[in-house]
Amino acid sequence: MNKINSYSTGLISGLAVFLGLLVGAVIMLISGFNPITGYVSLIQSAFGSSLNIGEVLRGMTPLMLTAAGFLVAQSAGFFNIGLPGQVWVGWLVSTIFVLVNQHASMLWVMPVAIILGILGGAVTGAIPGWLRARFGASEVITTIMLNYVTLYGGNAIINGLPKKMLSTTDMTTTLSQADSLRWGVLTHLTNGSRLNIGFILALIVLALIWFMMKKTTLGFEIRAVGLNKDAARYAGMSDRRAAILAMTISGGLAGLAGVTEGLGTYLNVFVQAGAPQVGFDGMAVALLASGSFIGIILSALLFSVLSVGGLGMPLASGVPTEIVSVVTAVIIFFVGANYLIRWSLVKIDGDGKTKSPKLTKTAEKEA
Repeated sequence: MNKINSYSTGLISGLAVFLGLLVGAVIMLISGFNPITGYVSLIQSAFGSSLNIGEVLRGMTPLMLTAAGFLVAQSAGFFNIGLPGQVWVGWLVSTIFVLVNQHASMLWVMPVAIILGILGGAVTGAIPGWLRARFGASEVITTIMLNYVTLYGGNAIINGLPKKMLSTTDMTTTLSQADSLRWGVLTHLTNGSRLNIGFILALIVLALIWFMMKKTTLGFEIRAVGLNKDAARYAGMSDRRAAILAMTISGGLAGLAGVTEGLGTYLNVFVQAGAPQVGFDGMAVALLASGSFIGIILSALLFSVLSVGGLGMPLASGVPTEIVSVVTAVIIFFVGANYLIRWSLVKIDGDGKTKSPKLTKTAEKEA
C-alpha cells in the first residue's frame, strides 16, 4: 500500500493526460483519421494566432476560479457540485446590476457589480454548507437541487425583465466595452479576442487563496476539519464554522467566475438550457490539479486548449470536435481511477510484486 501511494500526484496527473490523448488517438485511427494531423491541428488552432491565444487565456479564467472554489470546499471535506449554479448567480446578479446602471460612472458601478456577483455566489454556497453543518444534510444533494433552483429562478428573472432591457424575449441587451471588464490594451494585443481583466483578477485571487489556505489560521482550520473533524474539534476548532466558511468561499469564487463570464465574455445574460458548463469543467480541472494551485493553472490551460483548439480540428483535419470531448472525459476517468495507475506503476517497477506468504516463510527459515 505504501509503495502504491508513494508516486507523486503530478506524475499521476501527467499519465492521466497522456492516456487520455492516447485513447483519443486510437479512436481517431479507428474512425479513419490521422491522429498526428488531428492533434497538430488542435495545437495550431489554439496557438496559431494572437486571437486564439487570447481566447485560450480567456477560457482559463472561469476554470481557474471554479477549480479554486472546488479545491477550498474539498479541503474541508465537501464535494461542491453546486459550482454551476453559483457561477450562474454571480453572472446574473453582476450583469443585471451593470445593465440597470449603464449611465452611471463605471468607476463605482463595476466594483459594486463584482462584489455583488461574489456575494451572490457566496450566499448560494453558504446555504448547503449551513445545512450540512446544522443538520448533517448531504451537500451533494443540496447543491444539485440548488443548481436547478438557481437555473430556473434565473431564467424566470430574465423573462420578467423590462422590455427595454431585452434584445429578444430571452436575452438582455449587450453591454458596450466601456461598461464591461474588457480592456482595450488586452483586446488590441490579442487582435480582438474576448480576453479581459478577469484573467488578471483570477491570477490575483488564486494567489490570495493559496496564501489563505497555506499560510493562515483559517486555511489550517479548513484543512484540519477536512482531514479529521473529530481531531480538529478536540483541538478547539469549530468544525461547523470551518465548513460554512469553506462553502461560502467556494461559492464566492464561483460567483466571481460568473462575473467574468457575464461582464467579460458574453456582456449579457440569456436564458440557459442548463447550468453553466464552466462550473462542471472547473471540478474536472481541480481533480486533475490534485490539490496544487500551480496544477490548477496548468490544468485550466490544458482544458482551455482542448476547448479552443478543438473548434478548429474539423476545418483543418476533418476530425470531429466530439473527439476532444472523449479525450477530456478519459482524462477525468484516469484521474478518478488514479489508484489503478499507481498499482500499474508498482507492477512495472517490479518492486511491488506480491510474494506468496508460504514462500516468504520458507525463505526466512533458510536465512
